[in-house]
Amino acid sequence: MSESTTRTRINMPSGRRGALTLIGNLLLVFFAARLACGAEPLRVGTFDVDASPPIGSPMAYDPTKGVEVPLSCRGIVITGLPQPIVLCAIDWIGISNGGQTVFREALAAAAGTDPSRVVVHTLHQHDAPRCDFDADELLAAQGLKSSGFDAIFARDVVQRAAEALKEAVRRAQPVTHVRLGSGTVDDVASNRRILGPDGMVLHTRYTATKDRKIRDFPAGTIDPQLRMIGFWNAHAPVAVLTYYATHPQSYYRTGLANPDFPGLARNLRQTETGIPHIHFNGAGGNIGAGKWNDGSPENRMVLAKRVATGMERAWESARKFPVSASDVDWETTPVLLPLADHLKEDQLLETVNNSDAKPSDRFHAASYLVWLRRCQAEEPILVGCLKLGDARVLFMPGELFVEYQLAAQAMRPDLFVAMAAYGEYAPGYIGTEIAYSQGGYETSERASRVSPEVEQVLMDAMRKLLD
Repeated sequence: MSESTTRTRINMPSGRRGALTLIGNLLLVFFAARLACGAEPLRVGTFDVDASPPIGSPMAYDPTKGVEVPLSCRGIVITGLPQPIVLCAIDWIGISNGGQTVFREALAAAAGTDPSRVVVHTLHQHDAPRCDFDADELLAAQGLKSSGFDAIFARDVVQRAAEALKEAVRRAQPVTHVRLGSGTVDDVASNRRILGPDGMVLHTRYTATKDRKIRDFPAGTIDPQLRMIGFWNAHAPVAVLTYYATHPQSYYRTGLANPDFPGLARNLRQTETGIPHIHFNGAGGNIGAGKWNDGSPENRMVLAKRVATGMERAWESARKFPVSASDVDWETTPVLLPLADHLKEDQLLETVNNSDAKPSDRFHAASYLVWLRRCQAEEPILVGCLKLGDARVLFMPGELFVEYQLAAQAMRPDLFVAMAAYGEYAPGYIGTEIAYSQGGYETSERASRVSPEVEQVLMDAMRKLLD
């Protein structure tokens, strides 16, 4: 060892007091080493802004008459890493194309990170807005600006969310532990696609199903587990993330903005616990409450309480373990989703330019046209994965079938695996390969803008991220 080398000397005293002194010295050396390396503690901040549309503003299907329960744009920022990670969930039906770009870039700038480390997912409520700034710009040339959604309002939500995120970074709390738990949600989820003896879709059990015979079919393939991740500062909870796969509709087309039963469940738990709750919709493209819901208004709170009970069960079952920045990682992989054959540029352009067509049809055609051109230009979508100790959370595009979520869990049975779908909304429904040969609404030309080969693309991406 050269004379210029510095070393820390620790005396080795004996006895109980000596042992305590030794431990104290070791801790001092540890923290001094962290300080010398410029290490930052792991921190988590939360943000939450109102995302309710103004009166008269377009929602997914109807103009806004009022706000029954406020919509929310909320999330967390994880700092203490080389670059922060931002996870955002919003009570809208879907954010696609330029909507995703604007949201992610604004939140990335606010957090001081790269847009690839930001995800923006919707909960897919139907009495709520949509957002696609690219489609809006296409229609602006036709005199139809803000026909599909209120672009000025949407940009205001983006700006307010970014400002709230800046404050979240400033006020982020240290995180020393994480809790992972899961809880069964009873009598909420059921598969929408009921197959007949020939293997084809016999009935579509929509989220509100009045026909008792269709409701009485078995629940079918679902994921009954709600998964929870809790961030803790020693003994104090900082934030809770939850993930559950189902369409969120109890009933809709009321003209009154509301977060429906998953949002109400989230709000109930946040009120009961005093802890910020951020909820993500899992792979619920072919899942809904139709077996348990005939569309009666009173069922909304019944379903909300059942989901809230699942959240409580996940909380009570959770195991707690220490966590540091070295236990956290973020990885993405680009995917090129195969375009559906039924999308034709000339036909979409004809609808976009047709002044006699309904504004809603022209907006959808514009959004599909943007998606088609993105696919033609081989513009990838990023699939993301948050590593948090023994937990992995996949962030996926579209209205994903539950089979993807179940497959991800089967790929890594040794880990806690959760999934958020409804990120990039442009692809629409994303079924399994076989589902496209079985008929039904979800894989129809009206609903899906990808081809059956999408299953292999996304399964490969999930496997890569989970490996």
